[in-house]
Amino acid sequence: MTGNLTQKDIFPTSQLEEADGEGHNCTDNPTMGEIISRRFSRRGFLQGSLAVSAIAATVGPVALMSAEKARAAGGSAFIFKEIEAGVDADHHVAEGYDANVLLRWGDAVFADSPAFDPKNQTAEAQRRQFGYNNDYVGYIPLGGSSEHGLLVVNHEYTNPHLMFPGLVTVADGKIKQAPLSKEQVDIEMAAHGGTIVEIRKVDGKWQVVPDGKYNRRITTMTEMQLTGPAAGDERLKTVADASGKKVVGTLNNCAGGVTPWGTYIMAEENFHGYFSGKLPEGHKEAANYKRYGVPEGGYEWANFHDRFDLGKEPNEPNRFGWIVEVDAFDPQSVPKKRTALGRFKHEGAANIISKDGRVVFYLGDDERFDYVYKFVTAAAYNEADRAANLDLLDNGTLYVAKFADDGALQWLPLTFGQGPLTTENGFTSQADVLIETRRAGDLLGATKMDRPEDIEPNAVNGKVYVMLTNNTKRKAEQVNTANPRADNAFGHIIEISEDGGAFSATSGKWEVLLKCGDPSVAAVGASFSTDTTKNGWFGMPDNCSIDAAGRLWVATDGNSNKATGRTDGLWAVDTEGAARATSKLFYRVPVGAELCGPLFLPDDQTAFVAVQHPGDGGDDWSGHGRPSYYEDLSTRWPDFKPDMPVRPAVVAITKAGGGKIAV
Repeated sequence: MTGNLTQKDIFPTSQLEEADGEGHNCTDNPTMGEIISRRFSRRGFLQGSLAVSAIAATVGPVALMSAEKARAAGGSAFIFKEIEAGVDADHHVAEGYDANVLLRWGDAVFADSPAFDPKNQTAEAQRRQFGYNNDYVGYIPLGGSSEHGLLVVNHEYTNPHLMFPGLVTVADGKIKQAPLSKEQVDIEMAAHGGTIVEIRKVDGKWQVVPDGKYNRRITTMTEMQLTGPAAGDERLKTVADASGKKVVGTLNNCAGGVTPWGTYIMAEENFHGYFSGKLPEGHKEAANYKRYGVPEGGYEWANFHDRFDLGKEPNEPNRFGWIVEVDAFDPQSVPKKRTALGRFKHEGAANIISKDGRVVFYLGDDERFDYVYKFVTAAAYNEADRAANLDLLDNGTLYVAKFADDGALQWLPLTFGQGPLTTENGFTSQADVLIETRRAGDLLGATKMDRPEDIEPNAVNGKVYVMLTNNTKRKAEQVNTANPRADNAFGHIIEISEDGGAFSATSGKWEVLLKCGDPSVAAVGASFSTDTTKNGWFGMPDNCSIDAAGRLWVATDGNSNKATGRTDGLWAVDTEGAARATSKLFYRVPVGAELCGPLFLPDDQTAFVAVQHPGDGGDDWSGHGRPSYYEDLSTRWPDFKPDMPVRPAVVAITKAGGGKIAV
């Protein structure tokens, strides 16, 4: 029906999140692939826990035993019956567990929220309903409870072809998406942002508290404040905001975080897709925007809102790409864009208190050939004084990572006046360094990575885990025969050990925990352990979670019937002992979806996951291979009702009868 056109050709928002362009880093800094190659060629490829084994696709499941016996024998820390990998219209969880939908797109956030009516949507209704494409999921306990708290959820982006009836037409064998109306654009804008909602576990099952006093929706129309070193800079001023300190809204909120003082972190990722038009001739931001891919124009918002038109508000893109902090305990508070943490395509803001009391945030820039960062607060966290912590993120040092061939790691400070970050190179202040964080990293010689996404510190073993999703644009000349990962379609995971066990250290060591992909295909070069079954391997690591026991869980983005013969899901990955690099499939999503936001509560008795964009993509589980849109969906998960579209949703996973997960 569509010839050689794909879902991404027809529906541009399906393309935006994948960062599938050539990348915008034109420096000659070495890539992570080149570094890994050189390191492995010297050390010997088949060595220690990094040994690569070709695993036959017919390997059977590992025999189950008690968690205690497995650990004593150096076996897996995860004891559950692995599910079968595959692709179909529903979600699946391991035997003995329940996976219940807690919140779906359009569900009520307030007691007076209107009922979801997909054929009569309005922006006003959407502002009081759960948003679209849930990504990061965080939990802020009330009274220290793992059964009563605030759920905070990012809404990354929208897929209008899945949201709106009548938008997609078929004529003369061709599929076409019509332009959006202003009302549809306004609904999209209301469906972005975040949700704060009170939840409670009742008789073993989670439910929303609709009259919770902290319940809140945050959207692209919510007033926000720019704070920190770049606030008020000339490059942040617009016709609508002569102060350079007030921004309307946030968008493309991907992974995020929760701080030790109970605030909610929203990371702004692919902001480039929302801008259209052309800069005035000779505008000073032209090179800056080129480095960030602005304008990409995947969204039609500039047709109705001048601030997204570069010809009318040329500085507006500089006001996005930041970390946003929200006081979850004050629904009237103004969210703050913390410029000290840099401007780039932020994926995540996981954080931890270091030995010296300072708070460390790990930050990925989700694009091919871009960088890994961390931010260390200047002042220490004060457990006894929450008010003293509320502006910690305005002062500190932002670092970018440089990975050496010998396994050494350097964190290079992005500080005005140090090294090349001077007026000679076009920086006149710290504000310039932060607005052009990517260019600052270029000049410092940071290591070009393969789409760094979620980065999680582990308080139990002191390590840091970096999810590198893929890099299909890496050329063969950028790697060598010791690591044949050109056209790296499946990604890998890096494990960092900070010097002295201090997350605030400026140096450390790095190691490859896992190279992903099908280990039965020798050319892929995957490094799962030989105990990993045909269902246990995965590609495209994206988000991850560390449970209270210090175990690693990995969520994926990009597995499909075409790419891997399986949907995305949640895999349990061993990081210690003889079982290191063993992976087991615990939960899988419906066709077309990715898994986001895995979160284990402090008691390890609940795991929340976010099922994002179910039904998107033309890789139909039934084999039709046609694009999926409102009238012709590949799944109607989670309602499976003919009058309901497919709906992104947050799912609560619990053990049947209660107890800790996967033990």
